[in-house]
Amino acid sequence: MSAKLLGAVLAGGRSSRFGSDKALALLDGRQLIEHAVAALTPYVARVVICGRTDPRWTSLSDMPAPDMGPLGGLAAALAHARDGAFAGVLSTGCDMPVLPDDLARALIGETAAVVEGQHLIGYWPAELADRLLDHIDRSQNRSIRGWITEIEPRRIRSAQGTLPNINRPDDLAAWREKR
Repeated sequence: MSAKLLGAVLAGGRSSRFGSDKALALLDGRQLIEHAVAALTPYVARVVICGRTDPRWTSLSDMPAPDMGPLGGLAAALAHARDGAFAGVLSTGCDMPVLPDDLARALIGETAAVVEGQHLIGYWPAELADRLLDHIDRSQNRSIRGWITEIEPRRIRSAQGTLPNINRPDDLAAWREKR
């Protein structure tokens, strides 16, 4: 992977289904957000946290305004990538503690790509920054799904099946047992 990539952990959600701040929930003695950072690190030159402040990493506020959720975090990451001469952004959610090597490598390419069924895990060329901000400005659908419908990225299937997405305490308990 020769292109300079930015890793983005999308961490601006409210954790309403989890009942507390899921980014800080522990799995194997480390916070979920730490797992997400570690999952991206082998593939990128730098990792940022989007949608929240965390003194351990560079933190980006959602764009164009605070509390926009994952789409606002992705917009901030893409603008940061564009302005920092990164080729693109490899993203994951703060509640997604793994990123298999073959999946990461399949995502990264010349065009946008998402993991089938887990759209926060994706690759986004930096040149999409202005287009995403325009989409947010004019669209009533400010979800990742709405953005994906507009740009039609490549869809990559995980050879490992469904990857963990920790939305509820039960999801965390089930992932602990599975491991």
